[in-house]
Amino acid sequence: MITVSNLTLRYGKRTLFEDVNLKFTQGNCYGIIGANGAGKSTFLKILSKEIDPTSGTVSFTPGERMAVLKQNHHEFDEFTVIETVLMGHSELYKVMKDKDAIYLKEDFSDADGERAGELESQFAEMDGWNAESNAATLLSNLGIKEDLHYKLLKELDGKQKVRVLLAQALFGNPDILLLDEPTNDLDIHTVTWLEDFLASYEAIVLVVSHDRHFLDTVCTHVVDIDFGKMTIFTGNYSFWYESSQLALKQRADQNKKMEDRVKELQDFIRRFSANASKSKQATSRKKALDKIDLQEIQPSNRKYPGIIFNNTGREAGDQILQVEKLGKTQNGEKLFGDVSFMVGKGDKIAILSQNSLATTAFYDVLMGRDNDYKGSFKWGVTINAADIPIENSEYFEGKNDNLIDWLREYSPGEKDDQFIRGFLGRMLFSGEEVLKKSNVLSGGEKMRCMFSRMMLQQANVLLFDEPTNHLDLESITALNNGMKDFRGTILFTSRDHELLQTVATRIIEITPAGYIDKLMTYDEYINSEAVQQQREELYALA
Repeated sequence: MITVSNLTLRYGKRTLFEDVNLKFTQGNCYGIIGANGAGKSTFLKILSKEIDPTSGTVSFTPGERMAVLKQNHHEFDEFTVIETVLMGHSELYKVMKDKDAIYLKEDFSDADGERAGELESQFAEMDGWNAESNAATLLSNLGIKEDLHYKLLKELDGKQKVRVLLAQALFGNPDILLLDEPTNDLDIHTVTWLEDFLASYEAIVLVVSHDRHFLDTVCTHVVDIDFGKMTIFTGNYSFWYESSQLALKQRADQNKKMEDRVKELQDFIRRFSANASKSKQATSRKKALDKIDLQEIQPSNRKYPGIIFNNTGREAGDQILQVEKLGKTQNGEKLFGDVSFMVGKGDKIAILSQNSLATTAFYDVLMGRDNDYKGSFKWGVTINAADIPIENSEYFEGKNDNLIDWLREYSPGEKDDQFIRGFLGRMLFSGEEVLKKSNVLSGGEKMRCMFSRMMLQQANVLLFDEPTNHLDLESITALNNGMKDFRGTILFTSRDHELLQTVATRIIEITPAGYIDKLMTYDEYINSEAVQQQREELYALA
């Protein structure tokens, strides 16, 4: 168990959180949520003793072992991959090194023999003889092939290092597991494996993630950091979000009778309890929801941006986009080739690829930023397309405009300050914030500005390349709702499972050897054996 007592953290005059009192118990997975800058990662660093709080204490049940997902990708560069994983169980690793050091001594004494016997006994108790094979299995499950296991970590690329460090955290079944953004740079199959692993894990898990599907799958509880306080709620992220929205609606409806409110909340809990029986965390989550206190359901103080894409301009005709044998080679590498399809009116298409450079190049070609390609494409004459590129620095660097003047540049019609302020207000820029300089914004603030720009363009076709990058959960949720509600056509690429599943009605995967085009949901696509066979054949040809 972890007990947090009167925890406070201040940086100068700024208080991240104050007088926090929480308990984390065995067998539960806690999703730490909060706006960007609320202190989610900082809280994990306090628990791992990487930083000290201003006041208060954190205590652990004696004898419990903690593991942390390391964020420094160069810390273990001089160690082999397999040894890096073994180092995740520091006690076992120390016994191994001490044992090896004794056996390497030239003047091996009787005392050394006794000490070696003690170490051998400890080693066996810790299942040391299976440690290397267990580490290898873990690496393989995370997509690190056997031929890499004895290479130095510095020989691996960034995405491979992330997986090795994740294996290090998971190795040896620690009693407490702290994971900060564990799904970053993982493909869908590895994320699914990790979801299965954590869903059946009986330790204490605390996880920070912006992946709503991941949080929904693995979490039994949510820890909400808001206004300098931390509150534990039963259920996963969707339960927390929907219950807080229901409570907010009830608070606004002053005329509703108390018994009607209670019945509505009870029906809501009953529905979620039924759904929980289908999830990977079924037993623990359903039991928790069945015992929930209605007083636990409270309105959230969170503010959600108003991302609403309304096409009040020209309506799109039937001819949207035609692509014929489109291909792109970059620096001698073929990113995609022989891609042909027609976009139908109202299609919401997820564009996928194993190589993120391919999807970015694909959008650059369609938006006219890149003219070096093979094949052809043609937009319909009625089409007004707007996009959110993966890299937006060109829209902000070298500019010294305040946000009103920055956004005014992209307004095709109304230029009035109040009109522009209204769009910025939807993106949570209010009061003096609209006078911020556009070149000093954070990544999340820049993305919200880009959404304002897109909304002003009143386009009938929208293109998004990884639009959830730099966004907090509130902005991701608002974007998801905006994309679902948009009545026009969308082409988008994302690693957000929930966004893909709830928005896409069609999946197109582009590869160097061709493409796959399926009229189905994302979950149907990734679970289809026929599709997976087709994917393997195409990538084998590449």
